Amino acid sequence: MELSSLGVSATAGALRDPAGVLLHHRWTKEGVRVSPIDNGGQMLHLSVALCVLNDTYREAERLGVSVDGIAVEADGSFDDQWRSTGIEYSVTLQSEAPAEKVQHLMAVVDQVAEIPRAVRAGAPVRRRA
Repeated sequence: MELSSLGVSATAGALRDPAGVLLHHRWTKEGVRVSPIDNGGQMLHLSVALCVLNDTYREAERLGVSVDGIAVEADGSFDDQWRSTGIEYSVTLQSEAPAEKVQHLMAVVDQVAEIPRAVRAGAPVRRRA
Protein backbone atom coordinates (compact mmCIF):
# COMPACT_ATOMS: atom_id res chain seq x y z
CA MET A 1 0.00 0.00 0.00
CA GLU A 2 1.52 3.33 -1.01
CA LEU A 3 1.01 5.82 1.80
CA SER A 4 -0.10 9.43 1.48
CA SER A 5 1.27 12.21 3.68
CA LEU A 6 -1.30 11.09 6.28
CA GLY A 7 -0.33 7.42 6.19
CA VAL A 8 1.45 5.62 9.03
CA SER A 9 3.00 2.28 9.84
CA ALA A 10 3.35 0.23 13.00
CA THR A 11 5.86 -2.63 12.89
CA ALA A 12 7.10 -5.32 15.28
CA GLY A 13 9.09 -8.52 15.44
CA ALA A 14 10.99 -9.63 12.34
CA LEU A 15 9.24 -6.88 10.32
CA ARG A 16 10.05 -4.08 12.78
CA ASP A 17 11.36 -1.02 10.93
CA PRO A 18 14.49 0.40 12.59
CA ALA A 19 13.21 3.94 11.90
CA GLY A 20 10.45 5.73 13.72
CA VAL A 21 9.44 6.12 17.33
CA LEU A 22 9.93 3.14 19.64
CA LEU A 23 6.93 2.30 21.82
CA HIS A 24 7.01 -0.22 24.62
CA HIS A 25 4.61 -3.00 23.89
CA ARG A 26 2.98 -5.66 25.99
CA TRP A 27 3.18 -8.38 23.32
CA THR A 28 6.80 -7.87 22.15
CA LYS A 29 10.02 -7.53 24.15
CA GLU A 30 11.63 -5.29 21.51
CA GLY A 31 8.68 -2.93 21.28
CA VAL A 32 6.90 -1.49 18.27
CA ARG A 33 8.20 1.11 15.83
CA VAL A 34 5.73 3.67 14.51
CA SER A 35 6.19 6.38 11.91
CA PRO A 36 5.53 9.10 11.08
CA ILE A 37 3.58 10.90 13.78
CA ASP A 38 3.72 14.55 12.78
CA ASN A 39 0.06 15.59 12.85
CA GLY A 40 -3.39 14.75 14.15
CA GLY A 41 -4.49 12.93 11.00
CA GLN A 42 -1.56 10.57 11.35
CA MET A 43 -2.41 10.05 15.02
CA LEU A 44 -5.95 8.99 14.10
CA HIS A 45 -4.60 6.55 11.52
CA LEU A 46 -1.94 5.33 13.95
CA SER A 47 -4.62 4.46 16.50
CA VAL A 48 -6.13 2.08 13.93
CA ALA A 49 -2.73 0.59 12.99
CA LEU A 50 -1.67 0.02 16.61
CA CYS A 51 -5.02 -1.47 17.56
CA VAL A 52 -4.85 -3.93 14.66
CA LEU A 53 -1.24 -4.80 15.57
CA ASN A 54 -2.12 -5.33 19.25
CA ASP A 55 -5.19 -7.40 18.48
CA THR A 56 -3.27 -9.52 15.98
CA TYR A 57 -0.88 -10.56 18.75
CA ARG A 58 -3.72 -11.13 21.21
CA GLU A 59 -5.90 -13.15 18.85
CA ALA A 60 -2.91 -15.07 17.46
CA GLU A 61 -2.09 -16.25 20.97
CA ARG A 62 -5.71 -17.27 21.55
CA LEU A 63 -5.91 -19.10 18.20
CA GLY A 64 -2.45 -20.69 18.44
CA VAL A 65 -0.99 -18.85 15.44
CA SER A 66 2.69 -17.84 15.59
CA VAL A 67 3.57 -14.22 14.83
CA ASP A 68 7.20 -13.71 13.87
CA GLY A 69 6.73 -10.21 12.49
CA ILE A 70 3.98 -7.76 11.62
CA ALA A 71 3.66 -4.51 9.72
CA VAL A 72 0.38 -2.59 9.70
CA GLU A 73 -0.11 0.42 7.47
CA ALA A 74 -3.09 2.76 7.83
CA ASP A 75 -4.02 5.69 5.65
CA GLY A 76 -6.93 7.92 4.79
CA SER A 77 -7.92 11.43 3.94
CA PHE A 78 -10.16 14.27 5.06
CA ASP A 79 -12.67 16.51 3.31
CA ASP A 80 -12.46 20.32 3.27
CA GLN A 81 -14.15 20.42 6.71
CA TRP A 82 -11.52 18.01 8.13
CA ARG A 83 -13.98 15.13 8.42
CA SER A 84 -12.41 11.76 7.79
CA THR A 85 -13.40 10.32 4.43
CA GLY A 86 -12.41 6.86 5.67
CA ILE A 87 -9.42 4.84 6.80
CA GLU A 88 -7.90 1.82 5.09
CA TYR A 89 -5.33 -0.51 6.62
CA SER A 90 -3.21 -3.39 5.38
CA VAL A 91 -1.38 -6.09 7.33
CA THR A 92 1.78 -7.95 6.41
CA LEU A 93 2.20 -10.90 8.74
CA GLN A 94 5.22 -13.15 8.95
CA SER A 95 4.18 -16.50 10.40
CA GLU A 96 4.98 -20.16 10.02
CA ALA A 97 1.27 -20.96 10.32
CA PRO A 98 -0.63 -22.29 7.29
CA ALA A 99 -2.15 -19.60 5.05
CA GLU A 100 -5.73 -20.54 5.98
CA LYS A 101 -4.98 -20.05 9.70
CA VAL A 102 -3.41 -16.64 8.96
CA GLN A 103 -6.43 -15.63 6.86
CA HIS A 104 -8.78 -16.70 9.67
CA LEU A 105 -6.71 -14.71 12.18
CA MET A 106 -6.91 -11.57 10.02
CA ALA A 107 -10.69 -11.98 9.63
CA VAL A 108 -11.11 -12.31 13.41
CA VAL A 109 -8.92 -9.26 14.07
CA ASP A 110 -10.95 -7.19 11.59
CA GLN A 111 -14.11 -8.09 13.53
CA VAL A 112 -12.81 -7.51 17.07
CA ALA A 113 -10.32 -4.62 16.78
CA GLU A 114 -11.79 -1.94 19.03
CA ILE A 115 -10.56 1.27 17.38
CA PRO A 116 -11.66 0.32 13.85
CA ARG A 117 -15.02 -0.75 15.32
CA ALA A 118 -15.42 2.61 17.10
CA VAL A 119 -14.49 4.58 13.98
CA ARG A 120 -16.87 2.49 11.86
CA ALA A 121 -19.67 3.20 14.34
CA GLY A 122 -19.08 6.95 14.16
CA ALA A 123 -18.67 7.53 17.88
CA PRO A 124 -19.32 11.11 19.01
CA VAL A 125 -16.46 13.17 20.43
CA ARG A 126 -17.30 16.08 22.72
CA ARG A 127 -15.32 18.61 24.73
CA ARG A 128 -16.11 18.73 28.42
CA ALA A 129 -16.76 22.17 29.85
